Amino acid sequence: MFPVSSLLRTRKAASLAMVVAMAASATALTGATAASGSPRERPIRASVSGSAAFRLPYVEDADIRSLTFDAHAAPFSRPIPGVPGGLPTDAYGTVKVSHYSAERDITYTAEGTVDCLATAPGNATLTAVITEVSTGGPNWVGIRLGFSVQDGGVDKPGRVSRDRVGFSWDDGVNWTTGAGEHMDSVNSCMAPAAFAPVTKGGYQVRHADMPRWPTG
Repeated sequence: MFPVSSLLRTRKAASLAMVVAMAASATALTGATAASGSPRERPIRASVSGSAAFRLPYVEDADIRSLTFDAHAAPFSRPIPGVPGGLPTDAYGTVKVSHYSAERDITYTAEGTVDCLATAPGNATLTAVITEVSTGGPNWVGIRLGFSVQDGGVDKPGRVSRDRVGFSWDDGVNWTTGAGEHMDSVNSCMAPAAFAPVTKGGYQVRHADMPRWPTG
């Protein structure tokens, strides 16, 4: 049988050898991960995704309204006059608008191309230029519309969603002061607060800070 002191020295040596082996293994793994281009090594980009129906808090009707987003940040990818390198809020993706009118018993739809996205934790604003509108829908083709999203987190079973959504063509927003008329078009990334509660479905906002302007 080993003496107690000898046994302790043996255990300490074994523990030290294990720590060294683990450190070496971690170093090798880190090197392999960097070499393989792990997602952790790639820049994080903001995004908004999901589809949801919502209600207007100031209207009671049988209409069904929904918005679907698939938007992704792509900084400095859209050259514009005066800014050939693009903007840190540049983005791509699609927006789909659907509105079932109970009065007319018809569903109107529209689709647009995302051109701007800005996020904060749990929140986002984005804009899209409309490219298609179904027959009988509003004259939106070529117009930029604004959207806002509030991601309230994972919904718990049996509880109402905490997500919300907003949009720029609502009757209560985007008026020209003193003109007495409603304006549809907005500038990039401009949208009101997410004022409409989600009733079915939901959204996911992935936040990432905007990158710095390139230098040199």
